[in-house]
Order: sequence, then structure tokens, then C-alpha cells
Amino acid sequence: MLGTRQEYYIKNGDYKSITNGTVSLWQLYINADNKLYNKMSNSETILWNDGSVNDDEVLSSTLNKAVSDVLGYKCDELILNCKSGIQKYYFNSKLSVDTKLYANHKYGNWYDYLSKTNALPLKMIVDNAQFSMESVAVEIKPMVLDAKLFQLPADAKTAKSPY
Repeated sequence: MLGTRQEYYIKNGDYKSITNGTVSLWQLYINADNKLYNKMSNSETILWNDGSVNDDEVLSSTLNKAVSDVLGYKCDELILNCKSGIQKYYFNSKLSVDTKLYANHKYGNWYDYLSKTNALPLKMIVDNAQFSMESVAVEIKPMVLDAKLFQLPADAKTAKSPY
């Protein structure tokens, strides 16, 4: 569904994830809208979720120092014990992010994660009743990104996601 490869871009509070999946093609978070847009292969309509709404809840968290190495970065581990299941994130503070930009991004426990780490994850493991997923960075490449990358297509039809 999600594929085996993901490209992740981030700039000024916006981010975009492009996958080689057969169902989920891309995801775009536009900070000014506080909406997460999802483009699925089976629909022309782009579905969005309100970033301020989170059906999940973090029950507790545990921080473990220097437990993993990803791409030469010594990573700390943050474990979020959630109502939905377990989320593990591996990060290094050298890959910092301005947490204030995501203060309203509650969806998917994103701000819960960022507020405790102030960094982008290099590895994630999500395990819940619906799915298990592991994502590991294979390359980090600083680049200049065009603002158009973080815009919806001009003729896009959008609708609130029923999920």
C-alpha cells in the first residue's frame, strides 16, 4: 500500500512525502491550513485531515539515550505508549526542527513527538491494531526546495477524509 520507498521534504513548517506505493501516492502538510492532504491512487479527489484533531492519545513516553545508529548518527529513542499502540522514534538532535511551527499539528501524535525531541526521526516503528510499519532513512541530502513542491495542484479537488 505505502510502497518500499519514501522521499520526505520539509521547509518552513510544510512537509511532503512521496511514496512508490500502489495506493498512497503522496502526503502533503500545509502549515498555514493545518491540514494533511493525502493523494490516493484510486481517487482524483485529494482527502484531507484536520491537523488539530487527533483520535489517538499518548499515555506515557520513555526516552532512551544513544541506542541506535542510523546513517552514522547516534540516535536516541523515544517510545510513545499510545491508546492505539506503540510508536518508536529514533532521532539525533543535529537534525533539528523548529517545533513551534508544528504546535497545532496534533494529528498522528506529531507534535507529541516533536515537543519531546525537537528533531526529525531517522527511524520510526509504528505498531498498532491496524498495521505495523518500519521506516528507516537511507539518505539525507540538504537541498534548495521550490515552494511549489508544497502546493496542491492548481485543479485539485479536495474533500474532508472520512478516515
